[in-house]
Parts: sequence; structure tokens; C-alpha cells
Amino acid sequence: MRIFLHDFAGHPFPLPLSRALAARGHTVLHCYCASLQTTPRGSLDAQPDDPATFHLEGLSLGAPLEKYALVKRWRQERAYGKLVAEAVTRFRPEVVLSGNTPLDAQKQLLQRSHALGARFLFWVQDLIGIATERLLEHKSKLLGMTVGQYYVNLERRLLTDSDAVVLITPDFGPIMEAYHLPRKKVHVIENWAPLDEVPVRPKHNAWADRHGLSGKKCLIYTGTLGMKHNPELLLQLAAHFREDSAVRVVVISQGKGADWLTKQKAERKLENLLILGFQPFEVMPDVLAAADVLLAVLEPDAGIFSVPSKVLTYLCAARPVLLAVPPENLAARIVARHEAGRVVSPRDADGFVQAAGDLLADEERWRQMGRNARRYAEQTFDIEKITDAFEYVLSA
Repeated sequence: MRIFLHDFAGHPFPLPLSRALAARGHTVLHCYCASLQTTPRGSLDAQPDDPATFHLEGLSLGAPLEKYALVKRWRQERAYGKLVAEAVTRFRPEVVLSGNTPLDAQKQLLQRSHALGARFLFWVQDLIGIATERLLEHKSKLLGMTVGQYYVNLERRLLTDSDAVVLITPDFGPIMEAYHLPRKKVHVIENWAPLDEVPVRPKHNAWADRHGLSGKKCLIYTGTLGMKHNPELLLQLAAHFREDSAVRVVVISQGKGADWLTKQKAERKLENLLILGFQPFEVMPDVLAAADVLLAVLEPDAGIFSVPSKVLTYLCAARPVLLAVPPENLAARIVARHEAGRVVSPRDADGFVQAAGDLLADEERWRQMGRNARRYAEQTFDIEKITDAFEYVLSA
């Protein structure tokens, strides 16, 4: 098959899928948005051992995507839709798999795919329409009722028009039923992390040395800090441990949330709070290894439409995970079920701080949780089995 795999965000984990499909003889073009700078990326370079049938292309708008300027972002996303539609026209695939894609761009990609006679698979990483509606409601009831509802309806139409739908969690299933999608059209394939690219590394490593973290107890957050995350929880951690010279709170992110934390750090003189930009994916094993505890946060009303994929990468690193996410979220259920860390309510700031302190104080316990985390990753993130599942859906 000729497969056009589009991962707008350029995440690390879809790349092994594209390479594995190409290794099985399929011709694969893996596309992503090269203008997105507020999301951590995978290693988006060709590798010496890439299959000859694997191709990689970044699509650039010529300027960074303005995530927080709503009108400009809307224009850019429509312009990006034109770019990705042109890319699929050049490639002329038999099937298209597209995830993480702004809905205005997804619409253009779906329409062009069908015009070319290609099947279109909607890879539902987040329920973008519902997310947009709820997040805009926080800004303005009118925006939520107008713009938000427009995107809810648009996403529903796109899901209906798709030839198949791939969900990353069964939790999205009831919404698909409410949209009256036929069950035979909906498939569940949970996300994974690139296990081979995140080996277990020693805590004392070159990256930790470079940032003055060797010999410190580190609480590390990596990834997006957007509207569905609460950086206040990370700030409270730093404030709580400010008098403990052995503890560092490290935030690896870019964008609005990281900028807010930088300002708060200066105003409150939190020297124990280290804020860094996104790190190259090649050094992420050392970044994660420097942690005693890895952190993730998700706002209460985001639990229904989002699963933080960073948590899956964390599990590979053999470190305990501390989540402030709704307990019903898939990531929370994985961590709790496999005793790979602690889960607290995103509204329980005191519980979040207390859990961090408890984990740092009990080395034997956090080591066991780290072993549990890695064991789950090794048992679950088998790229060949994952590719089997996608190959079945792609060829159905």
C-alpha cells in the first residue's frame, strides 16, 4: 500500500509505526507540521537504516504557528490545510491516517484524500471539538456557544465522513456512539511510546551535570503547558520545597505556561525552579533519568477529551510518575493499576505536594514504582503488535 501518515504535532511515537509499516513493504510518507513550536518533537531526521520505502516531510508555513492568537491561528491552520492537501496530492496514497490535526486542516485533507480515491482514517488523539468548546467557555460563554459549537459539529461531520476511526482510548467510545458512528467503523488502538528510543539511563548523567542537577532530588515535568494544563501546581511544588536545597523542580516546556512560570519564578525568587525549553529528543533518556519523580497535570474538564501521551514516555524511563489528572483518565488508570506512581485530583494542590514529598522520602518505594513502570512499557509497547493492529485497519 501507499500510506500517507500525517501526525501534525510531530510526536515521537508515530515515527516507529511509519518505519515499521515501510519495513513491511508499504510505501510510507510521514508528514508533520514544521511550524509548530509549542509541542515537544520526536527525532524528525532520516536515519541510516530507514527502509527505502520510508519518506519524511515537514510542512512549513514559513513562520511559527501562533497557538495563542486565535484569529491568526485560525488563518494559519487553514493555510496549513492547503499545504497538507497539496502534499497528499503529490504522493497519491491509497490510504491516509491523520491525527493531532486542527479540524480546519483535517477537513481539507479528508476532502482531498477522497477526491484522489484514497481511504481516510481519522486518528482521534484528542476530541478537539469538545476541547475547543470547553476551553473557550472559560474565556467567554459566547465564544463557547458559537465558535466552540462550530468545531464540535465540524469534528462530528469529519468523523462521520471518514472511512474508519481510530481511538486512543475506549473512553472516547460513548461519544462516537452519540455521534451515531457505526461500531464496525470504530477501532481502539491505545498510544504507546518508542521503547527502544527511551532506554533506562543512570540518574547521574551528562545532561544532569550540565544543568547542575547531579546530586539533587528532581521533580521533572516535560511537554506542553497549554490551556488544558495548570502550571500553578508546578509553582506550588517549587514554593513548598524552596527551603530544601536538595530538591529541584524542573520544567521543560515552551509557550504560555512556561512564560508564566518564568515570570512567577522571578517575582517569588524561586531559585529551585529550573525552566528550560524543549530538549532534543536524543537527550530525552538522560532528561527523564535525571528525575526522581516525573510529573504530569491535566485540568479536570480535560479528562474526557485528552490522554497525556507524555506519561507513556515517562513509563519507559523506570521512574515513578506523579499525576494530577482526573482519576477516570486512561493515563491515571494505567499508573494506578500497575502501581507505577501516584494519582491525585487536579484540584488537590495540597495532595499533589504531599504525594511528591512522600515519593522523595521513600527511595525503596519509588524504585519499585519505577520498575513497575518500565515493566508495563516493555509488556505493552511492542511496535510489531501495534503495527499489526494498524495494518489491519489500514487495509480493511
